[in-house]
Amino acid sequence: MNTATVERMEDALARAAAREPAAFGDIVREYQAMVFSMAYHFFHDQSLAEETAQEVFLRLYQNLGRIKSPAHLMLWLRQVTHRRCIDQARRMPLLPLLALDDAPEPAVGPGRSDPLLSERLRRMVASLPEDARAVVILRYQEDLELAEIAEILEIPINTVKSRLQRSLVVLRAKVTSALEMSTHERPRE
Repeated sequence: MNTATVERMEDALARAAAREPAAFGDIVREYQAMVFSMAYHFFHDQSLAEETAQEVFLRLYQNLGRIKSPAHLMLWLRQVTHRRCIDQARRMPLLPLLALDDAPEPAVGPGRSDPLLSERLRRMVASLPEDARAVVILRYQEDLELAEIAEILEIPINTVKSRLQRSLVVLRAKVTSALEMSTHERPRE
């Protein structure tokens, strides 16, 4: 701590001992980053670090008369922050320990799509006329509402609806045709 900070904190401690409200604010502003940082690195959780810092500064306010110097203040804040972190950690519920055999199977995430099917579908969409392809991409790839698509393409919303409907009919026909072809190509058992 540099000499200017030491002098400023000595003055703030003297004013705080005389119960000048602004003095405590000066002390908090000077040390809040240090206290928060200690708590944050302990918990890796911002809300727990903020809660711990509030508890530390409440304790400081209650014990201001015992603080002798800026060096003592810094030591005191570090010690109390550490203790509050330990106390908070002890109050946190512990996760139950399970044997590996008792642990539930991991949930299966969303199914991976078939890359060949995805590629086929992309080619089918790409084979649509440009105006129809734009509507399908904006609706299903970009997840836009019909009104947003109409605004982007500068066409009436009913035109968007009809292009989308016609495009889906064409895509269904292509998918059905592709499925029929793949079932006829399989060897019969």
